Amino acid sequence: MTNTTTSGELTQLVDLAAERLGGSVLWASDDFFASKDNLLKPEEAIFIEGKYTDRGKWMDGWESRRRRDHAFASAGPHPEHDSCIIRLGLPGVVRGVVVDTAFFKGNYPQACSIEGASIQGHPDLATLLSEEIVWTEILPRVDLKGDSKNVFMIASAQRFTHLRFHIHPDGGVARLRVYGDVMPDARWLGKSERPQLVDLGAAEHGAVVVACNDMFFGSRHNLIMPGRGVNMGDGWETKRSRRPGPDWVVVRLGAEGVLERAVLETTHFKGNAPDTCAIEVAHVPPGAPDPDGSKDEGWTPLLHRTKLQPHTTHVFEDEFAVHTPATHVRLRIWPDGGVSRLRLYGVATDAGRETFGMRYLRAMPDPELDSALRSCCGSNAWVTKMREERSKNPGVFSTLSSLAEKASSIWSALSTGDHDEAFRAHPRIGEKKAEGPQSKTAQSWSSKEQSKVDTASQVVRDELRAANEAYEKKFGRIYIVCATGKSAEEMLAIAKERMSNTPEIEHRRAAEEQQKITELRLAKLVRR
Repeated sequence: MTNTTTSGELTQLVDLAAERLGGSVLWASDDFFASKDNLLKPEEAIFIEGKYTDRGKWMDGWESRRRRDHAFASAGPHPEHDSCIIRLGLPGVVRGVVVDTAFFKGNYPQACSIEGASIQGHPDLATLLSEEIVWTEILPRVDLKGDSKNVFMIASAQRFTHLRFHIHPDGGVARLRVYGDVMPDARWLGKSERPQLVDLGAAEHGAVVVACNDMFFGSRHNLIMPGRGVNMGDGWETKRSRRPGPDWVVVRLGAEGVLERAVLETTHFKGNAPDTCAIEVAHVPPGAPDPDGSKDEGWTPLLHRTKLQPHTTHVFEDEFAVHTPATHVRLRIWPDGGVSRLRLYGVATDAGRETFGMRYLRAMPDPELDSALRSCCGSNAWVTKMREERSKNPGVFSTLSSLAEKASSIWSALSTGDHDEAFRAHPRIGEKKAEGPQSKTAQSWSSKEQSKVDTASQVVRDELRAANEAYEKKFGRIYIVCATGKSAEEMLAIAKERMSNTPEIEHRRAAEEQQKITELRLAKLVRR
């Protein structure tokens, strides 16, 4: 968390808080001199000599008044200094921030600090300011310099949707840039049982333009930004190369998938659109380096060299030469020029879903991870040990198979009391509500797992109810069985067969059923 990295290096990443991506300052403890809304403005801060408002010198940034006492302090969690809450435009893992105090020379804060939170939905301001939200420090208090771009690297690998930016004790900051890796909501790929076409190459879905040979006039990152380009500056444009070409750019997809359609826009590029283009795909395993865009090895033609038109939206679908799993796309243009947007629609593979899901689990803040794991198994001891395992041995969370193996070994080593706690988190067969705590996710999963009971005859459901009562009377716990794929008649027969077991044997049997349920739910959690 030092200033050894330059802002230029960080800007190769996406600004997660950018206004164009939906970033917003939701609240500030005080913005008497200059509005909190200036903090995320896309353009560089400016200074206008002699410009004043009725509150003092006009400044292009967020500036709070001088703290003499707490009488004027707005409501908030930290009355001793000023703060603001930022909703990131795109959730993700923050790699670094630039705290720009441009033109704030005698009125910049002495220091700053930052916390992050992962929040579901769109809570109101009262909730954001309450103790209900769990904030995690990602940048401890650090000193700032005035009229400077203060660059700080962030060590946390957790995914956040909101930041709380503190300035100590008060003062002005012109701009805040939050650079990192986009990690969308886990549901962006749609339901695994109903594959859908999604833009695997969109920045909002975690895709990254990892390399290009030239971007003299326009950044390569513009290619995969949301919306349509607003002008020629909002695209990828190379200089006049004075050679046959091609120029090229490489996109790492948000998830491994099979591409079905590409949309290439030369919107606004009228006298400088490329003459032709070609698209290739490559596949590399998780964790491997990105393929080299300057070399042809490893690239498979998807769209052969094709003529382009200026200021046009081109759609390619039937022209695709292959339908093969891909992790990367290379766009080549001849001889040079500008492209506004590139959309890469496809269907994620099972492997792509798993890789993304495991990455998502690795990045969950601890409270969110606890909640997700508890939906798979209701034992608090199991949840705690799984979370601890992620901290000390992250490799366990690299694949679904390694995750399931560790989950099983931890479960097997727990006490009878821990097992009983997990059993109580399930509703009885044929019922909807569990005796113990059960999340909405676990409730939904239980309902689907037991769905075949709903179509059983009344006679069978009555027998199941009686079997539940007899089982509980004998063994002192609810009858638990892995219901996925089983009919009500099958579950009834299993209950009757297990009634002949000794308490010791039946406890082992129940624990085995819970282990099956946990493994299936972990797969649901990862692959959605």
